[in-house]
Amino acid sequence: MNPSILESLLKSVQTGSTSIANALEQLRTLPYEDLGFAKLDHHRTLRHGSPEVILCEGKTEKQIVTLTRGLLKHKQPVLATRADPSVARALKRVSRKAVYHQSARVVVIQPSAPNPLQGDIVIVTAGTADIPVAEEAKVTAMTMGSAVETIFDVGVAGVHRLFDQVDRLQRARVVIVVAGMDGVLPSVVGGLVQTPLIAVPTSRGYGAHFGGLAPLLTMLNTCSGGIGVVNIDNGFGAGHLAHRINALVDRP
Repeated sequence: MNPSILESLLKSVQTGSTSIANALEQLRTLPYEDLGFAKLDHHRTLRHGSPEVILCEGKTEKQIVTLTRGLLKHKQPVLATRADPSVARALKRVSRKAVYHQSARVVVIQPSAPNPLQGDIVIVTAGTADIPVAEEAKVTAMTMGSAVETIFDVGVAGVHRLFDQVDRLQRARVVIVVAGMDGVLPSVVGGLVQTPLIAVPTSRGYGAHFGGLAPLLTMLNTCSGGIGVVNIDNGFGAGHLAHRINALVDRP
């Protein structure tokens, strides 16, 4: 349950406008709702600030729709990742507010007007082929409440393109660097900025690339300090982590 919704419910009980019995009915499915095939976690927002996310891969369309309806029933925003176009169409039938970010393969449903975006995350890609993973990170962080800017195609094959962006990178609160191939871009950027940096290896590249394992190992072996590495093609994980770092600055 959204913290603001829960606070409103408790205040209405306090003032007598909502009965205890009615409040208990609204809280009946907390902390989670057992759907048989899944246990939908309605307390996740209260614990760490973000609602449960639906990973669409491996789930049936019916299961995804049921999970989406469960989140919306509790006024939670929906972030459905790795969604193909047929899933997006199904979720648009659930809610007219559903927005499909095709490049990111993410569906977002905001049941109410979101708060203004906060902070400053910059996402950088080595090449154009890395954009879908970067977009997944972007949509994730923005849905959670962070302001995001993207800088595409500034890999080390033409490193002068990166140097033109150094001032912008140095002003960011968090930087995400997405790269395939040899995966060296995070190390280069890490040597130019003092902000926390999240490296994302992608499964894009020629030859002995091993589905992203080569850039993953390069990033894990970086000589630049202050870099964290997420798994191959894990734009969602990078966006979520970047948002949590970004949000710390505004925490009272």
